[in-house]
Parts: sequence; C-alpha cells; structure tokens
Amino acid sequence: MAELSSLMDNTSHPMQDTLAAPHSSFSHQLIHPHCVKESHGWRIINTAFCAKTSSSAHKKEELHFVKNYQPQNREVKQLRILLHGPAGAGKSSFINSVESVLQNRITRRALTDTRSAKSFTTKYKAYNIHKEGPGTFYPFVFTDIMGLEDGSENGVCVEDLKLAMKGHIRDEYDFNPRCVISVDNPKYNKDPTLEDKVHVLVCVIDAETLSIMSDSSKRKMREVRLAASDMGIPQLAILTKIDEACPEVKKNVMNVYKSKYLKKQMDEFSATLGLSPNCIFLMKNYNSEIEINDDVDTVILSALKRILQSGEDFLNYL
Repeated sequence: MAELSSLMDNTSHPMQDTLAAPHSSFSHQLIHPHCVKESHGWRIINTAFCAKTSSSAHKKEELHFVKNYQPQNREVKQLRILLHGPAGAGKSSFINSVESVLQNRITRRALTDTRSAKSFTTKYKAYNIHKEGPGTFYPFVFTDIMGLEDGSENGVCVEDLKLAMKGHIRDEYDFNPRCVISVDNPKYNKDPTLEDKVHVLVCVIDAETLSIMSDSSKRKMREVRLAASDMGIPQLAILTKIDEACPEVKKNVMNVYKSKYLKKQMDEFSATLGLSPNCIFLMKNYNSEIEINDDVDTVILSALKRILQSGEDFLNYL
C-alpha cells in the first residue's frame, strides 16, 4: 500500500497518467478498500444530508427539539439514559460531546483516557447538563459506568448492570469487577422510584474494533440487552470513532451515511446484538477539536433526539 501511495504521488512515474484520472475513486479504493463512498446515502437524517439544506439549519431544528424536550410522565423529572459497552468505546466522550453541543463549547467533564485498555471509568456516575440560568438542568441525565471487559473478573459485572437498570445503584458507587453490589452497601437503593430506574439503554461500540471484539464481550452485551428487554427498556446503540474507521468520513463527517464500510459494520453489529439497524447510530465524538462545528453537532443531535424519543415512548406506555 505504501508503494501504491508513493506511485500515485510521483508525477514523473510512467503510470501516473493511468492513475491520475481515477485518483479520487478507483485508486483511493485500492488504498482504503474497506471505505468506499456511495453517491447516495443509505440513510437520510432529515434534509441536512441533502445539498438543499445546510447542516446549520438541521442543527437548529434538532437543537430546538432537545431544548424544548420535557418528560410527559409526571413521576419523572429527568429521563435516565444508561450508557454501557466495552472499555474505551467512547461512552464518556459521547457525554462530553453532547454537553459540548448544548453548551456551545468543547467540554471535558467526563474524564477519558487514551492509553489504557482497561476501563478508565470505575464509578456509577450521573451527569446532569446545565441549561440556561443557575441551578437549572436539561430534563435528562446520562449515567456512565465501568466498561465491559474480557473474563469474569474484569470490567463491570453484568449483574450490577441489571441492578442499575432497575434503579438499585446510587450515584458514585465504586464498581467491583469481582463481586456484585450487596444489599447492605450504602450505595444500594432498596426502594427505587421510577425516576431512579433506567428509561433507555444505549450500547456504545468502537466502529474500528467491532470486527475483533471478543466472544466474551459479545455474550455480555447480549445478556444485558436481553435483561433490558425483559424490563421493557428500549435499547439503542452508537458506533463511535467513525472518522478513524473511514477516511471518507474523516474528510467530511457528512459522508457518514454514505460509507459502505460503516454500513457493513452497522449490519454486523445488528446481527451480533440482535438490534434493528434503525436503532443503531453512527457517531463522531469531539476528540481533538477545540471548537465545535455544525456538521459534527448535527450527527450528535440526530442520535440524541432519537434517544430521547425512545425513552419518552417507554415512559408514556408504562
């Protein structure tokens, strides 16, 4: 591949004329055979992905929905969204990205780590996002947890995840990978209210490492999904780091739903977890950026809106 790239960049090479014409399609596919862009998107999110409407207009529309969202169930002041998935998939980064959009600046409140293969998050941590005015928050809360890892004594216990969905785990509980929380623990909530319980479960997966995910992690995620189904909790999924997985998306995030490779990854994950493809969303988190931009905001808000709608449906049909 390195030789091919060198050949394409060498204007004096005899084959340069042959390769020059298809440089942006055929030759690019030789270097990145897994990431091919379709001329038409295989999923349309409103009109922002069409040339007629800018991402700025779409962002404004989706932001209006989020800012005006309010749970209709009077027992609940905040919709609870639980994020789970393998360690390092981007759960904390997604929380930071959502907050960045809503605060109109890059935020890093949920701590992340780029080096360790182990879960950097070790506690059950709820994140409220400030709205306009002091002491006011958006009517939804993200709950971050320790990631799933290989083996029975690594990462969050699946049984702890099940208890969290039922509302039995309080904020700041320090997970123990080797044992489930006991009913005598001060962080065990014996009498959870509807607001304590999880209203929508979101599985977060790294699109780049999905194909090499261990069978152990897949079994754990499937077990969590089945438990959520038994409780009637809606489940969605987010495939993160799409810009690292596909060069076409790295060049322009609005190509997200034109990438054949990402479509393949999404279909593979759908088959693995049993989730319908329309419950899976592709995500570009803020990572190296120091300023927000409308294209990335649009992708984040589109997923957030569907998460809120799913949770709202759950609460309205209890």
